[in-house]
Amino acid sequence: MSITKYQIFVRTAICGSFTKAAEQLGFTQSGISHAIASLEDELGLQLMARGRGGVSLTADGRTLLPYFEQLCAMQHQLEEKAHDLQGLEIGLVRVGTFTSVSIQWMPHILKSFHELYPHIEFELMQGDDSEIERWVSEGRVDCGFISLPGNLKLPAWPLYRDQWKVITACDHPLAGREPFPMQALATQPFIQLDEGNDYEVHAVLDALDIVPNTQYTVREDMTIMAMVSSGLGISVMPELMLQNASYPLAQSHMSQLFYRTIGVCVKDEDACSASTMRFIEHVRHWVGSHYAEKNR
Repeated sequence: MSITKYQIFVRTAICGSFTKAAEQLGFTQSGISHAIASLEDELGLQLMARGRGGVSLTADGRTLLPYFEQLCAMQHQLEEKAHDLQGLEIGLVRVGTFTSVSIQWMPHILKSFHELYPHIEFELMQGDDSEIERWVSEGRVDCGFISLPGNLKLPAWPLYRDQWKVITACDHPLAGREPFPMQALATQPFIQLDEGNDYEVHAVLDALDIVPNTQYTVREDMTIMAMVSSGLGISVMPELMLQNASYPLAQSHMSQLFYRTIGVCVKDEDACSASTMRFIEHVRHWVGSHYAEKNR
C-alpha cells in the first residue's frame, strides 16, 4: 500500500471533507475520493461514511486511524532524518498553534525564518492546548505552542508571560477603570470562550472567588472581541490577543495580576529533526528580542 493513501486518509479524517482535504493536499476531489476507495478495497473494510455534510469515520475507520497516523509520522521522521544525515537545510516542520500565536507571532516568525532557510516548508494546525499537546505526543506535529506546564509534561521551552486583561466596550461605564472592579464580572453580562483552554480563565476567576454572570458562550476569540466591542458584555482575554485588535476595545488590569506562560513543546528533544530545532531556536530568539521588556 502507498503511504500517500494513508496521508490522504488521515488528512480527510481531520478535515471531514474530500473537498477540504483536496485543497490542503493539492489533489482533486475525485483523486481524494478514489484514493480512499482504493484503500478501502485493499483492506476490505469501509473506513468512511459519505454524506451530504461531508465524510465521517466508521467504527473500523476510527480503529485504524491511530495506526495510519503512526505510519505517516514515521514516514515524516524518516524523511527528516535523511535530510539531517545529508546535511541539507530542507524539510517539513509541522507546527501546532493557537489563535493569538497564529495571528500575532507566526506571520513574522515564518517570514524571518524563511529568509534564513528558504527551503524548509511548514504545515500549521490550529487547536486548543489539549489538542496541540495530543498532536505533539502522537507525532502529528513536530512542535506545538501551548500554555505551560501542560497536562502531558512534554519537553518545552518557556517563551512569554502573557497577562490576562478585562475587556469592555469603549463606551462601557467601567471602560478603562484601573484596576478593574472584579466583582463586576459577577453582575455584568460575561462572554466566555468555549475552548479547551478556557479553564485558564476560570482558574483566574476561581482564585478571585468570582462566579461570572455568563450570558454568551462562543468558540472564537475574534467573536468575543466583536461582541464585547458591540456592548453585549465584558470578558477576560490574554494581552497577546489584544495587540492590534480589529475591534475598538477598552482593556483594564485586574486588581491582582495573573499570567499564562506560553511555551513551545516537542515529544522528544533528542529525536527532533534539525529543521524543527532550527525553528524552535529561531522562535526563542524572535520572542526574546521582541518581548524582552514583557518577560522581565
